[in-house]
Amino acid sequence: MKQIHGYFFLFCLVILVIQCGQKRNDEQESKSIKSTYTLGSFKEVQKIDTHVHFNSNSTIMIDLAKEYNFQLLNISVGFGDWNGVDRQLEVRQNHFHSFPETIPYCTAFSMEGWDEEGWENMVIERLRRDFEKGALGVKIWKNIGMEIRDKNGDLIFISDERFDPIFQFIEDQGKVLLSHAGEPKNCWLPLDSMTVKNDYNYFKAHPQYHMYKHPDLPSYEDQIAHRDKMLSKHPNLKFIGVHMASLEWSVDRLSAFLDRFPNASVDLAERVSHTQYQSQRDREKVRDFFIKYQDRILYATDFQHNPDTDEAAFQEYMMETWMNDWKYFNTDQMIQVPQLDEPVQGLALPKQVVDKIYRLNALKIFPEFSTNN
Repeated sequence: MKQIHGYFFLFCLVILVIQCGQKRNDEQESKSIKSTYTLGSFKEVQKIDTHVHFNSNSTIMIDLAKEYNFQLLNISVGFGDWNGVDRQLEVRQNHFHSFPETIPYCTAFSMEGWDEEGWENMVIERLRRDFEKGALGVKIWKNIGMEIRDKNGDLIFISDERFDPIFQFIEDQGKVLLSHAGEPKNCWLPLDSMTVKNDYNYFKAHPQYHMYKHPDLPSYEDQIAHRDKMLSKHPNLKFIGVHMASLEWSVDRLSAFLDRFPNASVDLAERVSHTQYQSQRDREKVRDFFIKYQDRILYATDFQHNPDTDEAAFQEYMMETWMNDWKYFNTDQMIQVPQLDEPVQGLALPKQVVDKIYRLNALKIFPEFSTNN
Protein backbone atom coordinates (compact mmCIF):
# COMPACT_ATOMS: atom_id res chain seq x y z
CA MET A 1 0.00 0.00 0.00
CA LYS A 2 2.87 2.39 0.84
CA GLN A 3 4.33 1.64 -2.58
CA ILE A 4 1.02 2.58 -4.25
CA HIS A 5 0.88 5.82 -2.30
CA GLY A 6 4.46 6.54 -3.36
CA TYR A 7 3.61 6.01 -7.04
CA PHE A 8 0.53 8.22 -6.64
CA PHE A 9 2.60 10.97 -5.03
CA LEU A 10 5.17 10.71 -7.82
CA PHE A 11 2.39 10.87 -10.43
CA CYS A 12 0.93 14.01 -8.84
CA LEU A 13 4.37 15.57 -8.66
CA VAL A 14 4.94 14.94 -12.38
CA ILE A 15 1.56 16.49 -13.24
CA LEU A 16 2.38 19.52 -11.08
CA VAL A 17 5.76 19.99 -12.80
CA ILE A 18 4.12 19.74 -16.24
CA GLN A 19 1.46 22.28 -15.27
CA CYS A 20 4.06 24.67 -13.87
CA GLY A 21 6.13 24.31 -17.03
CA GLN A 22 3.11 24.98 -19.19
CA LYS A 23 2.28 28.05 -17.10
CA ARG A 24 5.83 29.36 -17.56
CA ASN A 25 5.62 28.71 -21.32
CA ASP A 26 2.29 30.55 -21.47
CA GLU A 27 3.77 33.44 -19.50
CA GLN A 28 6.84 33.54 -21.74
CA GLU A 29 4.68 33.44 -24.86
CA SER A 30 2.54 36.26 -23.47
CA LYS A 31 5.68 38.25 -22.63
CA SER A 32 7.04 37.61 -26.14
CA ILE A 33 3.85 38.95 -27.70
CA LYS A 34 4.00 42.04 -25.51
CA SER A 35 7.66 42.55 -26.49
CA THR A 36 6.74 43.44 -30.06
CA TYR A 37 6.35 47.01 -31.24
CA THR A 38 2.99 48.38 -32.29
CA LEU A 39 2.06 50.59 -35.21
CA GLY A 40 1.98 53.46 -32.77
CA SER A 41 5.63 52.83 -31.93
CA PHE A 42 6.81 53.68 -35.43
CA LYS A 43 7.37 57.37 -34.87
CA GLU A 44 9.01 57.12 -31.45
CA VAL A 45 11.57 54.38 -32.22
CA GLN A 46 14.97 55.53 -33.49
CA LYS A 47 15.66 54.07 -36.93
CA ILE A 48 18.26 54.13 -39.71
CA ASP A 49 17.48 53.64 -43.40
CA THR A 50 20.87 52.52 -44.70
CA HIS A 51 20.23 52.86 -48.43
CA VAL A 52 18.80 55.96 -50.11
CA HIS A 53 19.80 57.98 -53.18
CA PHE A 54 19.09 61.66 -52.53
CA ASN A 55 20.22 63.37 -55.72
CA SER A 56 18.56 66.77 -55.43
CA ASN A 57 18.90 69.93 -53.34
CA SER A 58 15.41 69.47 -51.93
CA THR A 59 15.16 68.67 -48.23
CA ILE A 60 11.95 66.62 -48.41
CA MET A 61 13.62 63.32 -47.57
CA ILE A 62 15.53 64.86 -44.68
CA ASP A 63 12.45 66.63 -43.32
CA LEU A 64 10.42 63.43 -43.33
CA ALA A 65 13.29 61.47 -41.78
CA LYS A 66 13.60 63.94 -38.91
CA GLU A 67 9.84 63.93 -38.33
CA TYR A 68 9.71 60.13 -38.10
CA ASN A 69 12.94 59.55 -36.18
CA PHE A 70 15.03 58.22 -39.07
CA GLN A 71 18.64 58.73 -40.02
CA LEU A 72 19.58 58.08 -43.64
CA LEU A 73 22.66 56.81 -45.44
CA ASN A 74 22.91 58.61 -48.79
CA ILE A 75 24.65 56.29 -51.25
CA SER A 76 26.46 57.27 -54.46
CA VAL A 77 26.54 55.13 -57.59
CA GLY A 78 29.43 54.89 -60.05
CA PHE A 79 27.72 55.47 -63.35
CA GLY A 80 26.79 58.38 -65.59
CA ASP A 81 23.29 59.39 -64.52
CA TRP A 82 22.77 62.36 -62.18
CA ASN A 83 25.82 64.03 -63.79
CA GLY A 84 28.24 61.37 -62.57
CA VAL A 85 29.95 60.74 -59.26
CA ASP A 86 31.27 64.30 -58.84
CA ARG A 87 27.82 65.84 -58.94
CA GLN A 88 26.42 63.15 -56.65
CA LEU A 89 29.13 63.85 -54.08
CA GLU A 90 28.56 67.58 -54.26
CA VAL A 91 24.88 67.10 -53.39
CA ARG A 92 25.65 64.55 -50.68
CA GLN A 93 28.33 66.65 -49.02
CA ASN A 94 26.07 69.70 -49.00
CA HIS A 95 23.29 67.75 -47.28
CA PHE A 96 25.77 66.21 -44.84
CA HIS A 97 27.24 69.57 -43.90
CA SER A 98 23.77 71.00 -43.32
CA PHE A 99 22.33 67.94 -41.53
CA PRO A 100 25.27 65.83 -40.25
CA GLU A 101 23.10 64.15 -37.65
CA THR A 102 20.60 62.95 -40.25
CA ILE A 103 22.23 62.08 -43.56
CA PRO A 104 25.85 60.91 -43.81
CA TYR A 105 26.91 59.45 -47.16
CA CYS A 106 28.96 56.91 -49.08
CA THR A 107 31.05 57.57 -52.16
CA ALA A 108 31.64 55.62 -55.39
CA PHE A 109 34.24 55.57 -58.15
CA SER A 110 34.12 55.71 -61.92
CA MET A 111 35.39 52.91 -64.13
CA GLU A 112 36.65 55.46 -66.64
CA GLY A 113 40.31 54.86 -67.46
CA TRP A 114 40.26 51.18 -66.53
CA ASP A 115 42.68 50.27 -69.32
CA GLU A 116 45.18 52.94 -68.31
CA GLU A 117 48.24 52.05 -66.26
CA GLY A 118 47.86 53.14 -62.65
CA TRP A 119 44.05 53.33 -62.76
CA GLU A 120 43.72 51.66 -59.38
CA ASN A 121 46.12 54.17 -57.79
CA MET A 122 44.03 57.06 -59.13
CA VAL A 123 40.91 55.47 -57.62
CA ILE A 124 42.63 55.02 -54.26
CA GLU A 125 43.71 58.67 -54.15
CA ARG A 126 40.18 59.73 -55.03
CA LEU A 127 38.75 57.56 -52.26
CA ARG A 128 41.32 58.92 -49.80
CA ARG A 129 40.05 62.46 -50.44
CA ASP A 130 36.43 61.33 -50.17
CA PHE A 131 37.07 59.64 -46.83
CA GLU A 132 38.79 62.76 -45.52
CA LYS A 133 35.65 64.73 -46.41
CA GLY A 134 33.43 62.34 -44.49
CA ALA A 135 32.39 59.44 -46.74
CA LEU A 136 31.65 56.33 -44.65
CA GLY A 137 32.07 53.73 -47.37
CA VAL A 138 32.16 52.93 -51.09
CA LYS A 139 29.39 51.56 -53.28
CA ILE A 140 30.10 49.46 -56.37
CA TRP A 141 27.28 48.88 -58.81
CA LYS A 142 25.99 46.14 -61.09
CA ASN A 143 27.60 47.73 -64.16
CA ILE A 144 30.69 45.86 -62.96
CA GLY A 145 29.92 42.37 -64.22
CA MET A 146 26.99 43.30 -66.44
CA GLU A 147 27.98 46.27 -68.56
CA ILE A 148 31.55 47.68 -68.34
CA ARG A 149 34.07 46.12 -70.75
CA ASP A 150 37.81 46.43 -71.17
CA LYS A 151 39.63 47.41 -74.36
CA ASN A 152 39.33 43.83 -75.63
CA GLY A 153 35.57 43.88 -75.26
CA ASP A 154 35.51 41.53 -72.26
CA LEU A 155 33.23 42.15 -69.31
CA ILE A 156 34.97 43.29 -66.12
CA PHE A 157 34.04 41.40 -62.96
CA ILE A 158 34.31 42.35 -59.31
CA SER A 159 36.76 39.48 -58.74
CA ASP A 160 39.33 41.02 -61.12
CA GLU A 161 42.70 41.36 -59.40
CA ARG A 162 42.92 45.05 -60.33
CA PHE A 163 40.26 45.75 -57.72
CA ASP A 164 42.25 44.03 -54.97
CA PRO A 165 44.40 47.02 -53.90
CA ILE A 166 41.29 49.23 -53.87
CA PHE A 167 39.39 46.85 -51.62
CA GLN A 168 42.47 46.46 -49.42
CA PHE A 169 42.67 50.24 -49.08
CA ILE A 170 39.01 50.40 -48.06
CA GLU A 171 39.65 47.72 -45.44
CA ASP A 172 42.81 49.44 -44.17
CA GLN A 173 40.89 52.71 -43.76
CA GLY A 174 38.23 50.95 -41.69
CA LYS A 175 35.58 51.83 -44.25
CA VAL A 176 32.80 49.70 -45.71
CA LEU A 177 32.33 48.21 -49.18
CA LEU A 178 28.73 48.13 -50.33
CA SER A 179 28.16 45.92 -53.36
CA HIS A 180 25.29 45.63 -55.79
CA ALA A 181 26.52 42.52 -57.61
CA GLY A 182 24.25 40.96 -60.19
CA GLU A 183 20.49 41.36 -59.98
CA PRO A 184 17.53 39.54 -58.43
CA LYS A 185 17.08 36.06 -59.83
CA ASN A 186 13.89 37.29 -61.53
CA CYS A 187 16.17 39.19 -63.90
CA TRP A 188 16.90 35.92 -65.72
CA LEU A 189 13.21 35.02 -66.06
CA PRO A 190 10.60 36.21 -68.57
CA LEU A 191 8.48 39.10 -67.31
CA ASP A 192 5.37 37.00 -66.77
CA SER A 193 7.32 34.55 -64.57
CA MET A 194 8.66 37.14 -62.12
CA THR A 195 7.57 36.74 -58.52
CA VAL A 196 7.09 40.39 -57.51
CA LYS A 197 5.67 43.40 -59.34
CA ASN A 198 8.57 45.73 -58.57
CA ASP A 199 10.91 43.46 -60.54
CA TYR A 200 8.38 43.20 -63.36
CA ASN A 201 8.04 46.98 -63.55
CA TYR A 202 11.78 47.64 -63.34
CA PHE A 203 12.91 45.17 -65.98
CA LYS A 204 10.07 46.10 -68.29
CA ALA A 205 11.29 49.70 -68.12
CA HIS A 206 15.01 48.75 -68.30
CA PRO A 207 15.33 45.93 -70.85
CA GLN A 208 19.08 46.53 -71.07
CA TYR A 209 19.37 44.96 -67.60
CA HIS A 210 16.81 42.20 -68.19
CA MET A 211 19.19 39.28 -68.63
CA TYR A 212 16.49 36.99 -69.97
CA LYS A 213 16.72 39.10 -73.10
CA HIS A 214 20.52 38.76 -73.19
CA PRO A 215 21.36 35.04 -73.04
CA ASP A 216 24.85 35.80 -74.35
CA LEU A 217 25.72 37.56 -71.08
CA PRO A 218 26.85 35.79 -67.88
CA SER A 219 24.31 33.84 -65.86
CA TYR A 220 22.93 34.66 -62.43
CA GLU A 221 25.22 32.07 -60.85
CA ASP A 222 28.23 33.56 -62.64
CA GLN A 223 27.55 36.96 -61.08
CA ILE A 224 27.21 35.48 -57.59
CA ALA A 225 30.35 33.37 -58.04
CA HIS A 226 32.48 36.41 -58.96
CA ARG A 227 31.21 38.32 -55.92
CA ASP A 228 31.94 35.38 -53.62
CA LYS A 229 35.40 34.92 -55.14
CA MET A 230 36.18 38.54 -54.30
CA LEU A 231 35.00 38.11 -50.72
CA SER A 232 37.12 34.99 -50.32
CA LYS A 233 40.16 37.10 -51.17
CA HIS A 234 39.19 39.80 -48.62
CA PRO A 235 37.77 37.98 -45.59
CA ASN A 236 38.36 40.91 -43.20
CA LEU A 237 36.68 43.55 -45.35
CA LYS A 238 33.59 45.13 -43.84
CA PHE A 239 31.04 44.25 -46.50
CA ILE A 240 27.36 44.91 -47.12
CA GLY A 241 25.63 42.94 -49.86
CA VAL A 242 22.96 45.45 -50.75
CA HIS A 243 19.59 44.22 -52.05
CA MET A 244 19.96 41.09 -49.86
CA ALA A 245 23.21 40.25 -51.70
CA SER A 246 21.11 39.34 -54.78
CA LEU A 247 20.04 36.20 -52.88
CA GLU A 248 16.61 37.65 -52.14
CA TRP A 249 14.75 34.66 -53.59
CA SER A 250 15.82 32.15 -50.93
CA VAL A 251 16.44 32.61 -47.21
CA ASP A 252 18.20 29.24 -47.30
CA ARG A 253 20.67 30.46 -49.90
CA LEU A 254 21.14 33.74 -48.03
CA SER A 255 21.76 31.83 -44.78
CA ALA A 256 24.52 29.85 -46.48
CA PHE A 257 26.10 33.09 -47.71
CA LEU A 258 26.08 34.66 -44.25
CA ASP A 259 27.51 31.48 -42.73
CA ARG A 260 30.30 31.39 -45.29
CA PHE A 261 31.27 35.08 -44.91
CA PRO A 262 31.06 36.06 -41.23
CA ASN A 263 32.13 39.69 -41.89
CA ALA A 264 29.33 40.24 -44.39
CA SER A 265 25.95 41.83 -43.74
CA VAL A 266 23.03 42.41 -46.07
CA ASP A 267 20.56 45.24 -46.50
CA LEU A 268 16.90 44.90 -47.43
CA ALA A 269 16.79 47.70 -50.01
CA GLU A 270 13.96 47.09 -52.49
CA ARG A 271 13.85 43.39 -51.54
CA VAL A 272 11.36 43.25 -48.66
CA SER A 273 8.75 42.13 -51.18
CA HIS A 274 10.85 39.06 -52.00
CA THR A 275 10.87 37.97 -48.37
CA GLN A 276 7.14 38.66 -48.22
CA TYR A 277 6.67 36.41 -51.26
CA GLN A 278 8.54 33.67 -49.42
CA SER A 279 6.67 34.20 -46.17
CA GLN A 280 3.36 33.79 -48.01
CA ARG A 281 4.55 30.23 -48.57
CA ASP A 282 6.36 29.54 -45.29
CA ARG A 283 6.01 32.35 -42.76
CA GLU A 284 7.79 30.58 -39.90
CA LYS A 285 10.82 29.79 -42.04
CA VAL A 286 11.24 33.44 -42.98
CA ARG A 287 10.59 34.58 -39.41
CA ASP A 288 13.19 32.12 -38.10
CA PHE A 289 15.70 33.49 -40.64
CA PHE A 290 15.31 37.06 -39.38
CA ILE A 291 15.65 35.93 -35.78
CA LYS A 292 18.70 33.72 -36.41
CA TYR A 293 20.53 36.37 -38.47
CA GLN A 294 19.27 39.39 -36.55
CA ASP A 295 22.85 40.71 -36.19
CA ARG A 296 23.56 40.67 -39.94
CA ILE A 297 20.58 42.45 -41.51
CA LEU A 298 20.13 46.20 -42.13
CA TYR A 299 16.89 47.98 -42.81
CA ALA A 300 16.98 49.86 -46.14
CA THR A 301 14.58 51.07 -48.82
CA ASP A 302 16.48 52.32 -51.91
CA PHE A 303 14.46 55.55 -52.05
CA GLN A 304 15.57 57.68 -54.98
CA HIS A 305 14.87 61.40 -55.27
CA ASN A 306 16.04 63.32 -58.33
CA PRO A 307 15.65 67.02 -59.24
CA ASP A 308 12.53 66.27 -61.32
CA THR A 309 10.82 64.05 -58.72
CA ASP A 310 7.23 64.94 -57.85
CA GLU A 311 7.42 65.97 -54.18
CA ALA A 312 3.90 65.05 -53.11
CA ALA A 313 3.95 61.64 -54.79
CA PHE A 314 7.40 60.91 -53.36
CA GLN A 315 6.35 61.76 -49.82
CA GLU A 316 3.34 59.48 -50.15
CA TYR A 317 5.55 56.68 -51.48
CA MET A 318 8.05 57.07 -48.64
CA MET A 319 5.37 56.86 -45.98
CA GLU A 320 3.59 53.93 -47.63
CA THR A 321 6.86 51.98 -47.87
CA TRP A 322 8.02 52.76 -44.34
CA MET A 323 4.64 51.88 -42.82
CA ASN A 324 4.11 48.68 -44.82
CA ASP A 325 7.58 47.50 -43.83
CA TRP A 326 6.97 48.39 -40.18
CA LYS A 327 3.68 46.45 -40.18
CA TYR A 328 5.36 43.45 -41.79
CA PHE A 329 8.24 43.23 -39.32
CA ASN A 330 6.38 44.25 -36.14
CA THR A 331 2.83 42.91 -36.34
CA ASP A 332 1.04 39.70 -37.29
CA GLN A 333 -1.55 41.60 -39.32
CA MET A 334 -2.50 40.65 -42.87
CA ILE A 335 -1.03 43.37 -45.07
CA GLN A 336 -1.82 44.27 -48.66
CA VAL A 337 1.37 45.50 -50.34
CA PRO A 338 1.59 46.87 -53.89
CA GLN A 339 4.28 44.39 -54.98
CA LEU A 340 2.13 41.28 -54.42
CA ASP A 341 -1.37 40.26 -55.51
CA GLU A 342 -2.28 38.47 -52.28
CA PRO A 343 -1.91 39.86 -48.74
CA VAL A 344 0.96 38.76 -46.52
CA GLN A 345 0.96 38.19 -42.76
CA GLY A 346 3.41 40.18 -40.69
CA LEU A 347 6.29 38.45 -38.91
CA ALA A 348 5.77 40.06 -35.47
CA LEU A 349 9.48 40.04 -34.71
CA PRO A 350 10.55 40.70 -31.10
CA LYS A 351 11.59 44.24 -30.23
CA GLN A 352 15.22 43.31 -29.76
CA VAL A 353 15.37 41.89 -33.29
CA VAL A 354 13.71 44.94 -34.79
CA ASP A 355 16.04 47.26 -32.87
CA LYS A 356 19.04 45.51 -34.42
CA ILE A 357 17.68 45.45 -37.97
CA TYR A 358 16.44 49.03 -37.85
CA ARG A 359 19.37 50.65 -36.02
CA LEU A 360 21.88 48.78 -33.87
CA ASN A 361 23.47 46.78 -36.68
CA ALA A 362 24.04 49.97 -38.65
CA LEU A 363 25.69 51.56 -35.61
CA LYS A 364 28.12 48.66 -35.37
CA ILE A 365 29.11 48.97 -39.03
CA PHE A 366 28.90 52.77 -39.20
CA PRO A 367 29.69 54.06 -35.68
CA GLU A 368 29.68 57.60 -37.11
CA PHE A 369 25.89 57.50 -36.96
CA SER A 370 26.11 57.40 -33.16
CA THR A 371 28.64 60.24 -33.16
CA ASN A 372 26.46 62.41 -35.37
CA ASN A 373 23.19 61.78 -33.57
